Amino acid sequence: MIVKKTPDQIDKMAAAGDILVRTLELVEGKIRPGVTTQELDEAAERFIRSQGAVPAFKGYRGFPGSICASPNAMVVHGIPGKYKLERGDILSVDVGVVLDGWVADAARTFPVGPITPVAQKLLDTTEGALFAAVSQCVAGNRLGDVSHAIQQHVEAEGFSIIRSLVGHGIGRDMHEDPQIPNYGPPGRGPRLEEGMVLAIEPMVTAGRHQVRMADDNWSIFTQDGSLAAHFEFTIAVTPQGPRVLTPWHQHGTRAAA
Repeated sequence: MIVKKTPDQIDKMAAAGDILVRTLELVEGKIRPGVTTQELDEAAERFIRSQGAVPAFKGYRGFPGSICASPNAMVVHGIPGKYKLERGDILSVDVGVVLDGWVADAARTFPVGPITPVAQKLLDTTEGALFAAVSQCVAGNRLGDVSHAIQQHVEAEGFSIIRSLVGHGIGRDMHEDPQIPNYGPPGRGPRLEEGMVLAIEPMVTAGRHQVRMADDNWSIFTQDGSLAAHFEFTIAVTPQGPRVLTPWHQHGTRAAA
């Protein structure tokens, strides 16, 4: 069952989203070679709690971290720990924030210093696919239009969209209906209506789309070891069009020269 939100409730989710975006900016400022993903996690948790909010991921189904930190061939759900970032890595950082009972969820993939042209193209393409999806979040469209826009954007650049992981509805719970595949034909699925709030999250690989679960039962890797990127927004369908509740400027991921 898809739970629609009132304008006031969407504003509350946007307030959680504001804290989330500032958390991602804080993490971005700390990303450099030699920093551990545990250090990033601790900084994120301190900041989220300092804002009167709670990390949505901490303790969720037993997850130990406040962020997911997934380097290189790890797609999502990386447990923060002793891994030290290296020059040339890419790091996907996924954050959830709960404020006054409302959840926001977003992710970005960051370069660690200069990265290869293929890695940069992967980041640009995945972020571009997310913005392509946003443009489809209009009342009257169908969910399949969102999925199709992502797939079309990614495959046109020669990359693969991961098929076994999906986006989701979001609100008082982090995962609500509907599930949102990142591929498929347009014109299918539920019709988008004002008040729907969606966590849309393209997950893209530089190789094939198959993934595998690590022994920790959380971390998901590309099966072929290829690089992966992950970008996510929380988006509301409103009378004025799509409203991104976790906004950052497009193409904010390029490393300084």
